[in-house]
Amino acid sequence: MAVLIMGIGNYLMGDEGVGVHVAQRLAMEALPEGIDLLDGGTGGFFLMEYFENYPVVILIDATLDERPTGTIRIIEPRFAADFPRAMSTHDIGLRDLVEGLTILGKLPKIYLFAVSIAMVQPQQIELSPELEQGMPGLLEHVKTMAMNILKETAGQILA
Repeated sequence: MAVLIMGIGNYLMGDEGVGVHVAQRLAMEALPEGIDLLDGGTGGFFLMEYFENYPVVILIDATLDERPTGTIRIIEPRFAADFPRAMSTHDIGLRDLVEGLTILGKLPKIYLFAVSIAMVQPQQIELSPELEQGMPGLLEHVKTMAMNILKETAGQILA
């Protein structure tokens, strides 16, 4: 049983691409067996097969929510309406994807790392200094959650 870490966002829109930056940086590390990684970009419905094939998906995405830049919230959405209202430039695709999976009865357990951003910066691939400074902590939180889920799952299988 594997856990999927999926970074979502538009790499060409500054902080809006924080999920993609997380996926790219984690790709340079040796992750434990059972943790898979995907740069989901702005894939929308093209990502459906990944949600269908993994029992647990950890998403990382930016949100325009008026919280201080770099604020990280972990949300366990069960329905499209559970996602933050302003989920960046691909809000409709991700929400529609979750709604479709819910209707099909194929929605996995999702943990969403919602990272607050101040604005979308068109044609910029670098993260803001605030997000760059918080990146090591975000990477560690994501990895720790994935490893804890693996341990928990292994314990349930052995029981």
